[in-house]
Amino acid sequence: MTTPGPAPALRILLVDDHAVVREGLMRILARTDSAWKVSEAENGLQALDLLRRQPFDLAIIDLSMPGMSGLEFMRRARPEFPDLQVLVLSMHAEEQYALRAFKSGARGYVTKDGVAHELEAAVRKVAAGGTYVSPELAERLVLQFNGSSEPPRHNQLSDREIEVLRRLVAGERPVDIAQALHLSIKTVSTHKSRILERLQLDSLAALVRYGLEHGLGSENIGPGLLD
Repeated sequence: MTTPGPAPALRILLVDDHAVVREGLMRILARTDSAWKVSEAENGLQALDLLRRQPFDLAIIDLSMPGMSGLEFMRRARPEFPDLQVLVLSMHAEEQYALRAFKSGARGYVTKDGVAHELEAAVRKVAAGGTYVSPELAERLVLQFNGSSEPPRHNQLSDREIEVLRRLVAGERPVDIAQALHLSIKTVSTHKSRILERLQLDSLAALVRYGLEHGLGSENIGPGLLD
């Protein structure tokens, strides 16, 4: 009777446009299992290129990236790489972001403020084919599913509209948003008008207040969050 050998080393792809975040994640993953093979990409297009050139078991991705968002990356990668497991790592702890991520194909969702103590468990669970979400976020998801909490108005927005809304709340100008998302300024203005209409708001100032009240600002992360 032959003794089974060790399991193959996990092949992980980190996708985040912040170099400091990737460095922090690399340190955490190296401490967890030094045999894991970790590669990195700074945006969705680069990640797709890497996936086409070499196999990966798991992708750890940020939701908010210039150009191709994490949600768009998952929608494009899912049919081409059906065996790839995806773990989302985001600054957003609100349940609407997690719901959108799971609908797009994610198998796990971890917020960046909980990454230091949750990442190992999340990676192992998702890589094994399971799902992972923090207990606090899971409770809020259940409350929304069973109708115990009222879904926010911005749940009706599309993923692209949410991204434009988030950037407007963060104070970005339409020209900057257009450049970051590879859209025309006219398209950004159209998105802004639809967002105001769907949220029943009458001005940009009201939109910013709404966004801040619902935690829809821009992602900002420093080195300390991953130390």
